[in-house]
Amino acid sequence: MGLALKEAEKAIEHDDVPVGAIIVQNGNIIAKTHNQVELLRDPTAHAEILAITQAVATIGDKRLHEAVMYVTLEPCVMCAGAIVLARLQTLYYATHDPKLGACGSRMDVLTTSGLNHYVQLCSGIEQEKAESLLKHFFEQQRIKKQ
Repeated sequence: MGLALKEAEKAIEHDDVPVGAIIVQNGNIIAKTHNQVELLRDPTAHAEILAITQAVATIGDKRLHEAVMYVTLEPCVMCAGAIVLARLQTLYYATHDPKLGACGSRMDVLTTSGLNHYVQLCSGIEQEKAESLLKHFFEQQRIKKQ
């Protein structure tokens, strides 16, 4: 999760919400990235989506069997859906997203019945650090708007 937090800090450089994601398979990092919505002017450029794209390109397969993702913020519905479709084994996230979280906070895409793949979930890893980074970012954004 430490590497995901370092990636999240990179997002701040281009005014993106500080979210970082790492994907590991068989002990190897196969993707590491951060939110780039503002940088790319693309609403789908969330850290999780970019990490999945990077990971499948790295391994040359559309499925990420036995891979785990570490992300600093609970994924939204778009990202949670992509995590299921990519067949990630486990998702670890640092802090909950009470507004848009789709892995237990607002809804739970990962455990929706009838899906053909279920992702294991673990949350709360480095929660205080992730929350602090997000809080500071949004405080700075409010100051800029004044």
